[in-house]
Amino acid sequence: MIIDSLRSFERCTGFHHRFPKVYEYLRKVDLNSLEPGEYPVNEKEIICKIWSGEGKGINIPKLEIHDSYIDIHILLEGTETIGHKDRALCTYSDNIDYDEAEDIAFLDDEPANFVNLGEGSLAIIFPRDAHAPLIGEGDIKKAVIKVLV
Repeated sequence: MIIDSLRSFERCTGFHHRFPKVYEYLRKVDLNSLEPGEYPVNEKEIICKIWSGEGKGINIPKLEIHDSYIDIHILLEGTETIGHKDRALCTYSDNIDYDEAEDIAFLDDEPANFVNLGEGSLAIIFPRDAHAPLIGEGDIKKAVIKVLV
């Protein structure tokens, strides 16, 4: 997991061959003006999802994992805490219920650490990162850019 700011995302473009296209998209589009929903950026290779709603409170949701996509969580409004645990340290079995269409599975492990995001912050979450997003109270609006590995 990499924590940074939206303003500094240009420094991250070398981490993956599709990140320069993400950077180009972020320079062109005003994420704050987008309504909740899904916006294809480059067919299924890059997708922007806008989420808006109430944080999940202080109860820690289950850790989630993805195999096919890198997530770039960009906090647009509010504050959010994301729980994190290295996927290699999780105790799940190989028989987890993985939803391939949604590229997600949920684990019973607890996060090993937490990061707090404020407006304009971002978290790059790789497939090796188990994470629990949306911890916090109050209204949250965020973009999640899904980048095909």
